[in-house]
Amino acid sequence: MSYSPSADRYNVIDYRRCGRSGLQLPALSLGLWNNFGGNDSFEGARELFRAAFDHGITHFDIANNYGPPPGSAEETLRKIINKDFAPYRDEIIIASKAGYPMWDGPYGMFGSKKHLLASLDQSLKRTGLEYFDIFYSHRFDPDTPLEETLGALDLAVRQGKALYVGISSYSPGKTREAAKILRDMGTPCLIHQPSYNMFNRWIETDGLLDALEDEGIGCIAFSPLAQGLLTDKYLNGIPGDSRAAQDKPWLPGEYLSEQAIKNVRALNEIAKRRGQTLAQMAIAWALRDPRVTTALIGATRPEQITENVKALGSAAFTREELAEIDKYATEQSINRWAASSSHQ
Repeated sequence: MSYSPSADRYNVIDYRRCGRSGLQLPALSLGLWNNFGGNDSFEGARELFRAAFDHGITHFDIANNYGPPPGSAEETLRKIINKDFAPYRDEIIIASKAGYPMWDGPYGMFGSKKHLLASLDQSLKRTGLEYFDIFYSHRFDPDTPLEETLGALDLAVRQGKALYVGISSYSPGKTREAAKILRDMGTPCLIHQPSYNMFNRWIETDGLLDALEDEGIGCIAFSPLAQGLLTDKYLNGIPGDSRAAQDKPWLPGEYLSEQAIKNVRALNEIAKRRGQTLAQMAIAWALRDPRVTTALIGATRPEQITENVKALGSAAFTREELAEIDKYATEQSINRWAASSSHQ
């Protein structure tokens, strides 16, 4: 059956300007990190993509190594676009990234021009796209001159293979440095993608949000639900089918300390009083600061997307609510990407 998107899709969600650019992004974006790999159900991935677009989510985030196996999520994206979204290419923003291990040898990862541009060409081939709307340096490379990494991003734009460029998990200092280099090249840095949630607040405490505001760079916060920790999934222990039970690398069981679970339960009670699920409150909280352009969510079922979108219609937080949340929204040492952003 051919796909016809909801005619009401642009009345469902808010759009926010990304930094000091002309681009507006939906307040929620869909990440293709999980459930879009070659080992996942294609029809399931297709339903998630459709559900997102029907709710006005126009921004889809992927990377060269997403799968498993690596690269297969981009191949799934190609099939989805060919089947359903070719007529709507100009209505969607597709972002990809490079920097984490992708192939063997010294050119298979990090931030050299060789890796970034080879990876970009491979990603375009896998997705079947002529260009990406946004292309990222997925992580800072301490051994490659920043001018080389950013020069590759600039060249990608000049070659017509990307419209905008971004960086992910860069420290505040390196973000400011990158912004100046790119600005001098004539290709401004559009967006920064850091991890951010109630239990991982480094972008506040380290000054990244201040740097983004100063430099006119947008922010897309990934992992706003702390890899599922900020949901009702773990309120009564660790379910057998959960990521933590399987010791998946993005949520090892060690993250679920007794104190963390106590904090989750306390936050859940606050969410109940607000008439929200914990996940909805966590998303609304991550978006409370106008410097955060969009929150990057994942989903296993279309219904989760519907529920997450409802977070956008919630009442603003009162000063008292934020003060109470701060008692429990404390650092839980769950930032797996800290090493990538630790270089000053």
